[in-house]
Amino acid sequence: MLSAGGPIELQIGAGMEMRDIEIFLTLTEELHFGRAADRLHVSQARVSQAINQQERRLGGALFDRTNRRQIRLTPLGRQLRDDLRPVYAGLRDSLERAHLAARGKTARLRVGLIPGNAHDLRPYWETFRARHPQWELHIRHAPYNNPFAGLRADEIDVLIAWLPVEEPDLTVGPTLFRDPRVLAVAVDHELAARPSASLEMLADFRHTTSDVPVYWGDSYLPTHTPGGHMIERGPRAINMDELLTLVSVGEVVNVLPAHSTRYWPRPDIVWLPFRDFDPLHFGMVWRTDTETDLIRALAQTVRDLGPLEPQR
Repeated sequence: MLSAGGPIELQIGAGMEMRDIEIFLTLTEELHFGRAADRLHVSQARVSQAINQQERRLGGALFDRTNRRQIRLTPLGRQLRDDLRPVYAGLRDSLERAHLAARGKTARLRVGLIPGNAHDLRPYWETFRARHPQWELHIRHAPYNNPFAGLRADEIDVLIAWLPVEEPDLTVGPTLFRDPRVLAVAVDHELAARPSASLEMLADFRHTTSDVPVYWGDSYLPTHTPGGHMIERGPRAINMDELLTLVSVGEVVNVLPAHSTRYWPRPDIVWLPFRDFDPLHFGMVWRTDTETDLIRALAQTVRDLGPLEPQR
């Protein structure tokens, strides 16, 4: 830790707020402004503003930005990161415990959802809350870009993600639901008048790409059609809004789970059901070394209710 009264500590005390610390620490993990902004659900400009402000206050650079694709921590940045991590974690945990105690709760379970159908999954949430009123269940969106970062950074306790997940430090729990895949195309796209889509036709059009483990991305959209033709990846999309915008202007077509047709209906997009593509399976995932009674209780709730039927 920094010594009491050191120059960095004085500067932080003068103006570094909790949100600024969170932004800084997230950027030290991602080393990419766009990915950090996506994890924090803020704009990239907000991340840049926070970092620039702290560098001005400290009088030195926290990150080396000479490589535009991948930034690096400076020695000052590494020192600040190492000093702030335990302080931030302790303060955050203390505030959370006090916040829970004020409402008569003893613990909180944080669930991150990559799928967008939280309302469809309410039987799980309602049953868990009824069984365990002493615990708080917090549901939040989780980005599909860099999908497991939230678990590893202790930002969430459980992730709902499509399967398979084959990470050595993660445990895969029960399946919540299975969802057919659909193809999203622009309303004036040449495929829009088709009654359905096939895997083979995907080779003729570009699809979005994102920062995900290769095996996990390939399980969602294979690299080749059954006939051996390559399925081309195109521009990167880090969230649903970016993805649907690229689809709507005809720059890409994109495979999505069928619940997207209900949660993101748009007049400029047509959804084609697949006639030869297996459904996606979505299940619980958590860090093996942080498994708790709360996680086990939610997993048991899912097992007791069984996988939910797809909504239409």
